[in-house]
Amino acid sequence: MRAVEIEGGAGPAEALRIAERPDPRPGPGQIRIRVRAAGVNRPDLLQREGRYPPPPGASDIPGLEVAGEVDQVGPGVDRWRAGDRVCALLAGGGYAEYAVVDALHALPVPDGLDFVQAAALPETVCTVFANVFEAGGLQPGETLLVHGATSGIGATAIQMAKAAGARVIATSRGAAKAAAATRLGADLSLDADAGDMGPAIAEAGGADVVLDMVGASYARLNLEALRPMGRWVVIATLSGNRAEIDLARLMMKRLVLTGSTLRGRSADEKARLIAAVEARVWPWVATGSVRPPIDAAFPLDQAAAAHLRLEAGGHVGKIVLTVPTPTSDRRRAPA
Repeated sequence: MRAVEIEGGAGPAEALRIAERPDPRPGPGQIRIRVRAAGVNRPDLLQREGRYPPPPGASDIPGLEVAGEVDQVGPGVDRWRAGDRVCALLAGGGYAEYAVVDALHALPVPDGLDFVQAAALPETVCTVFANVFEAGGLQPGETLLVHGATSGIGATAIQMAKAAGARVIATSRGAAKAAAATRLGADLSLDADAGDMGPAIAEAGGADVVLDMVGASYARLNLEALRPMGRWVVIATLSGNRAEIDLARLMMKRLVLTGSTLRGRSADEKARLIAAVEARVWPWVATGSVRPPIDAAFPLDQAAAAHLRLEAGGHVGKIVLTVPTPTSDRRRAPA
């Protein structure tokens, strides 16, 4: 099969190149997916830079989410059949013509979604659900403050919070992105480039949950923005890993500060999370309440351009790779 490798194991976007790899085969409890589209996520950039290696046993091929058709089923798999349209959460291996995945980490593609839209869902939706709804405990009527609101994660967090009956305060950089966050459903959308956002957040009543992808530079803002008993969930540290926090203020407000990653979780934990997402979030996806916008789609052999687009930071929504008919199928096709 054709797949995207990182030449030299790490490097700039130009290090991504197409290579031939052996076709993977599903083992017990696994399915093989003929990949039609693969989501591009910030952890892929970190892996390419050598800062986020795959967990033990995972493919070194980048890509944490895919959509396509099941084309092989391993022993012990009862739910899926060849031809089923699925999307799936991976620990790696998505930038390829085929991907093998634990059958319990796959979800059915809802009617009305194409593969590009479906590939934007698994890693993104699972990240938001695990952090906003499980770790953050967001409830109907509460307020979510989401930074980086027009990223794939941010856009999905806005939609999922609104579907759950919560209010959303969104922050992003630039007037155009602030307007886009409003269109996505944010009740209050703030331009981080326009000055101190603290007064506007306070005037809106503060937040019960903060989804923080910025890190160090927003620590003080988050601490002040949270209401008593608030939950501050860190999932990325784009402005740095180290922050000074007033612990007395944290104690007085009875806040919870937590964080997580998704890729390194156990197979059983991912299966539990996928089942929870299917029960809670998939009805929102099916009705169109949650439908992450697609910023751009690039062919598989333009993975470097997709990474550069994500690195530039001007995107609104998800960036996706599209995967052509696999080489093996082309070889079998009549002349």
